[in-house]
Amino acid sequence: MPENNTRKRTPAKRTVQVRQMDDYGHLQPQAVDLERAVLGALMIESDAYLRVGEMLKPDSFYEIRNQKVYQAIQNLAIEEKPIDMLTVTEKLRSMGELEECGGPVYISELTGNVVSSAHIEYHAKIIAQKYLARQLITFSSEVQTSAFDETQDVDDVMQSAESNLFKISQQNIKRDYVQIAPVVAQAYEQLKIAAKNDTGLTGLASGFYDLDKITSGWQKSDLIIIAARPAMGKTAFVLSMAKNIAVNNQVPIALFSLEMSNVQLVNRLISNTCQIPGDKIKNGQLMQYEWMQLDAHISELQSAPLYVDDTPSLSIFELRTKARRLCREHGIKLIIIDYLQLMNGGGGYGNRQEEVSTISRSLKGLAKELNIPIIALSQLNRGVENREGAEGKRPQLSDLRESGAIEQDADIVCFIHRPEYYHLYEDSQGRDLRGLAEIIIAKHRNGAVGDVRLRFVSEYARFQNNDKESIHSEPQTFESKKNRKAKGDAAHAGTSAGMPAEDERFPLGGVPQDPLPF
Repeated sequence: MPENNTRKRTPAKRTVQVRQMDDYGHLQPQAVDLERAVLGALMIESDAYLRVGEMLKPDSFYEIRNQKVYQAIQNLAIEEKPIDMLTVTEKLRSMGELEECGGPVYISELTGNVVSSAHIEYHAKIIAQKYLARQLITFSSEVQTSAFDETQDVDDVMQSAESNLFKISQQNIKRDYVQIAPVVAQAYEQLKIAAKNDTGLTGLASGFYDLDKITSGWQKSDLIIIAARPAMGKTAFVLSMAKNIAVNNQVPIALFSLEMSNVQLVNRLISNTCQIPGDKIKNGQLMQYEWMQLDAHISELQSAPLYVDDTPSLSIFELRTKARRLCREHGIKLIIIDYLQLMNGGGGYGNRQEEVSTISRSLKGLAKELNIPIIALSQLNRGVENREGAEGKRPQLSDLRESGAIEQDADIVCFIHRPEYYHLYEDSQGRDLRGLAEIIIAKHRNGAVGDVRLRFVSEYARFQNNDKESIHSEPQTFESKKNRKAKGDAAHAGTSAGMPAEDERFPLGGVPQDPLPF
């Protein structure tokens, strides 16, 4: 019996050994034969480097000596000198690395085993893929080592991992050039579609008519920066725009709020949509007609295709991942970020200016990749506050905070200016400026610049079109004097017919007994 037990245990030990070999016995991804073939082809045909120069770099090669040979070839190409066996040998000699590469014998072997460069692009692509695979293996190994290190904070490990993976993905995104004919055809088709549109809009309408006239709507792949000093109404502006787009027109959009929680954000949207003062939404002291007004309009907000995310200190890598999923699953047509300076680039930057530059550049790249407009709010520096006079309070491009790259990367830069905030109640012509907001389009890469006047209703934190409509107009009045008497008569009739009077239906000073539909 003991012998039988011993025989049964032996295969189990062998199985464990085999699994260990499977887990740890891998070789680094490589294609050394193809590396030699590509190097040989580069030295026998003069135009071969032009076909693979953008695809390969010295680190793409696995063997050290092949890296040095390709570096010599790359240096010759930069110096616009001929590339052949003799020039490469001489270049390696001047670099002091000829003997480390195997001497002239190895260089002659590279060219001797290749007949032509017919398949050099295909071979180079395989080498590039092997290099990417090695990068990912190194990346995963570093993440694993950091995760096992108990002295490191897990959040720091996550941030570093996100940043490094994003850098790897950015390094390997390459687009080739195309002949202009298909691009012209695409532009012509877009022109015909635009001609059929009576509104003249080619992009996503903001709901602010004068603004849409200048921009023709927010265009696909554009990065729009909306900047202002604190308390000027940046969040109120984008929430008013979100209400116009998602609630009124049922267009799916996503809003990333790094400053406010989801509940705070929705409370402001309720105030904006239902036109109930924000302080009443906060303390719940609504009058009877305001509860009815809330009940009448809250369903509009509930059914809106508006997706909110309140992740604090959102990294550009997290945003990229979430944005891709939102576009794939919900067909998002616009992304709003509140606000840019609260984002982080993932760590590893020398200063904050460099990090903000990376964030703005990445946002522009994300807009192009997803082919949708991205609106990012931004803070301004204190230069506005230090300038004197009415004109001095108007923001300028130089006031953008922390990075000149924001101005460079953005397709449109808008400023929000409310003269009333600086106690300026009349302009030079004596016109009333109270309740007036200016949207200053300071940069427009593909169109005109100019100023747009809107109305700002502070009690609802709401921007609206600057028309003849009263600033304090309400979407529906439930307590007019004329209707109050009619409701009183109806309540009396309802009581006599067995229906409860209004005071009985709202016994707590206006709070309904039945729960609202939200």
